[in-house]
Amino acid sequence: MTMNNQNVPPAPATHANAANPLNPVSPQAVGVDASAAAGAYAEAASGTTFTGASSGKQRIAVLGAGPMGLAVAYQLARDGHEPVIFEADDRIGGMTASFDFNGLHIERYYHFHCISDHAFLKVLDELGLADKMHWTETKMGYYYKGKVVPWGNPVALLKFPGLSLIAKFRYGLHAFLSTKRNDWKPLDNVEASSWIRRWVGKEAYEVLWRRLFEYKFYNYANNLSAAWIWSRIRRIGRSRYSLFREKLGYLDGGSNTLLKGMRTDIESHGGVFRLKTPVTRVRMEDSVVKGVETPEGFEAFDKVISTIPLPLVSRVMPDLPQDVLAKFGSMHNIAVVCIIAKLRKPVSENFWLNINSPEMDIPGLVEYSNLRPMPHHIVYVPYYVPGEHPLYQEPDAHFIEKVKRYLQTINPDLVEEDFIDIKASRYRYAQPICEPSFPARLPDVALPVKGLWAADTSYYYPEDRGISESIDFGRKMARQAAA
Repeated sequence: MTMNNQNVPPAPATHANAANPLNPVSPQAVGVDASAAAGAYAEAASGTTFTGASSGKQRIAVLGAGPMGLAVAYQLARDGHEPVIFEADDRIGGMTASFDFNGLHIERYYHFHCISDHAFLKVLDELGLADKMHWTETKMGYYYKGKVVPWGNPVALLKFPGLSLIAKFRYGLHAFLSTKRNDWKPLDNVEASSWIRRWVGKEAYEVLWRRLFEYKFYNYANNLSAAWIWSRIRRIGRSRYSLFREKLGYLDGGSNTLLKGMRTDIESHGGVFRLKTPVTRVRMEDSVVKGVETPEGFEAFDKVISTIPLPLVSRVMPDLPQDVLAKFGSMHNIAVVCIIAKLRKPVSENFWLNINSPEMDIPGLVEYSNLRPMPHHIVYVPYYVPGEHPLYQEPDAHFIEKVKRYLQTINPDLVEEDFIDIKASRYRYAQPICEPSFPARLPDVALPVKGLWAADTSYYYPEDRGISESIDFGRKMARQAAA
């Protein structure tokens, strides 16, 4: 998540022991400066350069009010156009949206910010919200063999139980070199799990990596791009401001502060929001976009920009050429069931807690109240699982009961009375699956229909999805589409 320069701590130093980047993997957390990568890839994908102001006011439909859709509308409105944002949900924000958690207004899925989130910080500055940003030193832990042990720095790696000295050295060397690396392209067509095994060895892979791959990606675990996984390792490694210390950021009021600020700014510049109004079809004639259809009827637009998940594009744009539809249809996504618990006692002192336990089918958890001060202790436990997997069909109670049992196992001092409330949220298209040679599989951002654009978080590969990356990409895409 990118921000302006105010209230930003010193630039981070790299370190030799990045925390395991697959877990917890935040639905919207990013910790590297992806603006260059996003812009470069977006240019390559569209076949054009993201440049240029537009001429003449245009009425443009924006599909989706997540961070990328909001960024598109924000830029269009500030450039003098009239964006109309269509959102199927009853609120803006997508995965950054908040809900009333028994009197606490909080995100359904956890978010944090890193010091390299320049695009996010820039928007905060433009909105006059920079003073709402705070930075906190956080801790990392690992639940292994029934104990919570420190994690995330060289000393913790050396003291970590269950690994030989050579395995620790190989793991640390791989993490260190990954944080130093800048060129992702040689890794683009390399399979990730094999790449990691070659570097860290079988011993470290089995203890520190295998379960994380399996519980995050299931049947996709052995066909992921090494460039995509590398970007996560580098993100964690560069989130530190010294070899032993990490600072992460949060907003007063959470992501809702950003969402409200962007919505107010969009509306003040002439933008319009249509909540609970899904687009059912994008109408096009003779390879020219004409407008959108919703349950309320047809509405004409000069252009249409879609930011909905790529697997949904074919449903609303069935008139695209068959080869383009085939590309959209080949995109895979992981779903998430995210449990959030409000507790009277902490689970641990860590913000991140990686988990390797045969009794638990989760790769880790985030104790959000160890980042952002709150009246009670807030814990997020994400279950990433393919939407077609039988596990995703289980009722919320199935996940809630398991999480309660796991938290009490990790901290035996927790009793039933310490659980004030616990909820489950689901998102079917939480995480794109980036396979080797992923960019070659993506359709162009500028579709072969005049005035029609489509992208989602897949398009700033190899970076993981994040608020800052979505803002950066969305603003660039808006400028190019309106040019």
